[in-house]
Amino acid sequence: MNQNTNSDMLVLKGVNTFYGKAQILFNMSLDMSQGEVAVLLGRNGVGKSTTFKSIIGLVVPKTGEIRFKGQSIRGLPPYKICALGLGYVPEDRRIFTGLTVMENLEVGRRPPRSGFEPWTPERLFELFPNLGALKTHLGGQISGGEQQMLTIARTLMGNPEMIILDEPSEGLAPVIVDQLANTIKRLKQNGVTVLLAEQNLNFARRICDRAFIVDHGRVCHESTMKELTDEVCEMYLAV
Repeated sequence: MNQNTNSDMLVLKGVNTFYGKAQILFNMSLDMSQGEVAVLLGRNGVGKSTTFKSIIGLVVPKTGEIRFKGQSIRGLPPYKICALGLGYVPEDRRIFTGLTVMENLEVGRRPPRSGFEPWTPERLFELFPNLGALKTHLGGQISGGEQQMLTIARTLMGNPEMIILDEPSEGLAPVIVDQLANTIKRLKQNGVTVLLAEQNLNFARRICDRAFIVDHGRVCHESTMKELTDEVCEMYLAV
């Protein structure tokens, strides 16, 4: 059994990922501790989504190391990676529009993990009150913000120890973004490790402990959110 001796939940070392002959990630390296909330910041097209797809197994890196809870996961199929306790919320949400909110949640149900209080629909409706009022509605009949909440809730039904969110606040109304920020804070309180990609710097500052700025397929700056200066943001994030 692999023991994770240094409390690192996720480690990437020297990851190089290609789409065909085009290289997207160049020696991508980062690490996250258990219970941490961290963000990948960067302009469009710098490799944030490819980093997530490399972690979750949707794209297999050519070289490099990816470890989750001390275990090598590079090259494993996505369903095995998810079974280890890593949840993934893609940018395009991918809810089942022809199923009800409740049925969408049931699709994501997985056995509870020892040491973690299992996520149930009842607990999730406390976290997402909007969904509780919509549990008999079809996924295709609810708003974009509600669909985003449903995707996160469905992923949590798998009882992950860590969750990856790709651009979770994109296109959402400010009131929904506020709810999302509170949700992520509560996930942290529940011991869930969170890694997200974001364009919304203000949103990231509200919820994240640490930032990794990505440029040209690699991490070019790493700091706590408090240490992230306006000068660095201007250099790498300004359009």
